Amino acid sequence: MKALVYTGVETLDYADAPRPRPGESEDLIRIHASGICGSDMHAYLGHDDRRPAPLVLGHEAAGIVLGGPDDGRRVTINPLVTCQTCEDCQAGRTNLCPRRQIISMPPRPGAFADYVAMPRRNLVTVPDDVPLEKAALAEPLACGWHAVRLAGRALDRPLDDLRTLVIGGGAIGTGAALALRAQGAANVTLIEPGELRRARLAGLKGVTVIASAADRPDLTGACHLVIDGVGFEATRATACAAARPGGQIVHIGLGADRGGLDIRRMTLQEIGFTGTYTYTEQDFRDTAEAIFSGALGPLDWFDRRPLSDGPQAFADIRAGRAAAPKILLIPDQEDRTA
Repeated sequence: MKALVYTGVETLDYADAPRPRPGESEDLIRIHASGICGSDMHAYLGHDDRRPAPLVLGHEAAGIVLGGPDDGRRVTINPLVTCQTCEDCQAGRTNLCPRRQIISMPPRPGAFADYVAMPRRNLVTVPDDVPLEKAALAEPLACGWHAVRLAGRALDRPLDDLRTLVIGGGAIGTGAALALRAQGAANVTLIEPGELRRARLAGLKGVTVIASAADRPDLTGACHLVIDGVGFEATRATACAAARPGGQIVHIGLGADRGGLDIRRMTLQEIGFTGTYTYTEQDFRDTAEAIFSGALGPLDWFDRRPLSDGPQAFADIRAGRAAAPKILLIPDQEDRTA
């Protein structure tokens, strides 16, 4: 089969790779679409020691089961493989499993390939009337869904009367804004500094898209909930300044590991901070159902590229030439060899 292989800093090769062999209770999935995630970009730039070269990246995917009892089943893939037996798994907090694995990290190759093998329990059936490209968005959207659910629990108030702010217009931030709307929030503002991407997001129903917090000084100290979908020092500083007394900051982004938090203000104003990692199995299923039902909107803010064009897609994202919050890589049909 063909795969997009990360071989070194800012280097990707479209090359032959071994076809995965499904283990017990696993299926082989023929990939239809796989999204480029921020974590894939971190690996591409050499910033992620968890993803050493050479490695097939990609973990946001949907496709069709090939062979076995479910042959032909259309599925979206929960890429997080957990033990199912530890204390956290038993409590439903599968994302905190100490033995968790995710495709695109050793020992599991990723989905920028013709095929991937996954445990059957990680597959969610996609209805025939839902395009597999949209189903491939379940993974990044589930991150926002999980964050909003945790925020609602921490605030212990209905979202419909709260002022909310999302920082970052990539797929994670966009997904968080859509999850806020789907879970009841009526007042959602999204900050996206990139002009191309901001223009692409201008039509998001019920979401006000702005370039920076400076464009809306009335947000300062006024937001009940701030979701940071970027995770850099500057975005954490923006989150701290925007949160109102008793408000909540929910942090999804993994841009940098320190700096930006105004701990004194957070302490004096009782501003809560919650870090979130991926999603539980239930969050993933709930997100998939929200996609299928249309609750997250038309989801028309992605672009498609051939998998063989993956190196250029990564370069375009790196250079800021990609307007869409998400680029989906589509395997080349003629290259689906053994």
